[in-house]
Amino acid sequence: MKDYIVFLAQQHPAFRYAELETLADLHNIKVDLSSHDETIPFIIVQLENDEIAKKWLQRAVLAKGIYELWGVGSTEQQLHEDVKRRSSKKFPLYKNVTFKFDIIGYQGGKSNAEKIKMIENFSYVEFEGKIRMKNPEETFTVLEHYIPPSDHEAAKTPFKYYFGRQIELTQRTNGILEKYDLKKRRYIGTTTFEAELSLISCNLAQVDTGKIMYDPFAGTGSFLVAGSAFGALTVGSDIDGRMIRGKGNNTIKANFDQYGTSTLFMDVLTMDFTHNAFRKNMVIDTIVCDPPYGIREGLKVLGARNPERFVGKEDVEIDGKKAYLLKDYIPTKKPYELDSLLYDLLQFSSERLPIGGRLAFWMPTANDEYVPTLIPQHKNLELKYHLVQEFNKWSRRLLVYINRGGDFNGEDNRAATSLPEFRKKYFKVSQYK
Repeated sequence: MKDYIVFLAQQHPAFRYAELETLADLHNIKVDLSSHDETIPFIIVQLENDEIAKKWLQRAVLAKGIYELWGVGSTEQQLHEDVKRRSSKKFPLYKNVTFKFDIIGYQGGKSNAEKIKMIENFSYVEFEGKIRMKNPEETFTVLEHYIPPSDHEAAKTPFKYYFGRQIELTQRTNGILEKYDLKKRRYIGTTTFEAELSLISCNLAQVDTGKIMYDPFAGTGSFLVAGSAFGALTVGSDIDGRMIRGKGNNTIKANFDQYGTSTLFMDVLTMDFTHNAFRKNMVIDTIVCDPPYGIREGLKVLGARNPERFVGKEDVEIDGKKAYLLKDYIPTKKPYELDSLLYDLLQFSSERLPIGGRLAFWMPTANDEYVPTLIPQHKNLELKYHLVQEFNKWSRRLLVYINRGGDFNGEDNRAATSLPEFRKKYFKVSQYK
């Protein structure tokens, strides 16, 4: 086993552990993450070899890179002493390779002159290969952790130094967030989910190459696009046909064409999820979605609020054709509670996902309530993660479930007191802000 240092992003730190653990599980990698601290952008782990390290973090969104650890210290002198003690036997292995040195500071940094001086202090490694700033065979990196004394003062001296050999830079460092930035995306809407959290959601759901991923509330296809970034075959549905059809050349399909993943786009269907039209034996490997919260308008599904008023109206004809068969027909909708929809989603997942398959979805909750949020549970699904993203007036949770099958018999709260209707709660909170 070798020591490695992981450089983590400080965006969404509450989600980092779950992503690291999930990617390790995806690749059957055993790694101890018990030293993870949300306030610190570095974690030291032990792994068998470099190939495992590459495989583990290559697609990470909340990590920046992983390095074979050569030394660590609270001062430059301690760093060099530890490098010599810990890694001197490795020096000859890289004596003749092309290489470069890099110095990366977190919450602080050095001038170019200071960087050059620091690099010169590593002369004892006695590398004789050519220095190559572009595409070297090896990159050796000093990671500096600064801690500013206050919000208005800059730290002058690092709190900790790490030195290592670069093993892999992640999707984040290689520009996946810039590539999928909504500002550059061809087709978006008012409810399009942000790119970074869409990608994180897909990672936690273990969306992977060759798997079929389904989003039952596809909207403009943000999760579908994110799923295709990891090689999944994607299919979606939505009750609002206008959203998934788009307008003119601005469609979900256009987004896939933009990113060069059109071969991974199966289709999107205008369909009420609670009246799902997929055949029973259709394979769905993972489900990722953002169910409608009903903030701008109440949540609705197909049906009539007062069914007796519509008796016989299914026989209405226009120009000799049944009205409901016309292309521009808009079916009647009725209000539906969010908690009922979420349990429908859990039930569907328990029936359609394979054993070990994952469901990941976002669920809103208000901030000013001091009672525990009722998280929906299903007896055949294990709740693996419930991760919170805080906002000013409310917060939302990313819930990740694993289908354990009929023998699991876990907690089931379908009969418990229902969740408060979110739309009413949201505006009740808002009026006092």
